[in-house]
Amino acid sequence: MQALRYWDYYGMTETFTDLHKRAKNKETFHCLYDIITSRNNILLAYRIIKSNKGSKTPGTDGKTILDIEKYTENNLIEEIQKQLKNYRPKKVRRKLIEKDNGKMRPLGIPCILDRIIQQCFKQVLEPIAEAHFFNHSYGFRPLRSTHHAMARIQYLVNQSQLHYVVDIDIKGFFDNINHTLLIKQLWNLGVRDRQVLACIAKMLKSEIDGEGIPTKGSPQGGLLSPLLSNIVLNELDQWVSKQWEWFPLHKPFKTREGQLLAKKRTQLKEGYLVRYADDCVPRKQPNCA
Repeated sequence: MQALRYWDYYGMTETFTDLHKRAKNKETFHCLYDIITSRNNILLAYRIIKSNKGSKTPGTDGKTILDIEKYTENNLIEEIQKQLKNYRPKKVRRKLIEKDNGKMRPLGIPCILDRIIQQCFKQVLEPIAEAHFFNHSYGFRPLRSTHHAMARIQYLVNQSQLHYVVDIDIKGFFDNINHTLLIKQLWNLGVRDRQVLACIAKMLKSEIDGEGIPTKGSPQGGLLSPLLSNIVLNELDQWVSKQWEWFPLHKPFKTREGQLLAKKRTQLKEGYLVRYADDCVPRKQPNCA
């Protein structure tokens, strides 16, 4: 909710709402770069990064938000606009975090100015992507959480009369995202501004300190990574829902019992997908393995 107040303060609510509405209408966007590099969008990004606890974590250049605070508003805006004209992200700092199972999760920590730039892109791309996302994807999305995912699962357990739950985790998902496919998926969502796509491609290929330039993947820790991962997995969401949830019946049935009987007679199997980031839980009818 705090982010929404920031939107209002910097006068970006109407812009983001318009982007979402146009995306819902399947419009395409050719001039997003101007919005991304606008004064108010940059100041909004700075404000959000500043309120983030991680803003005091340095990147490979050793700088934190405390160094950015020394800029005047005009200097900060000019610096970001200047960098984006020929964008070259600085090296990403690699940090290993221990997971619950004892294994190590590699995080990528961009430099603080690159984080502000990624936030500028996220703010503009997110309303467009949200207009296309699957309704029951809950990870790293505005006003959604693990509690919403659990509530959906509990609803299905109590109401759907389905009997099997399959817990799926995509192994090494973030490390294996195909860069070319991701850019194509952004294009298919209506992001047709080549300047924006070129900048995102450079973010994906940001050199990792001590490891070199990645040929695939989107480092966990980057502000844009969660949104990009949801864009990649959106096609999976839509495919699963069309195959097992939203397939049409030739004859309309007024009750759920009638629908279940019709599907049973035709051997159509019903299933529902609940996804949180790269974890998902499909619920299925019996004998639909």
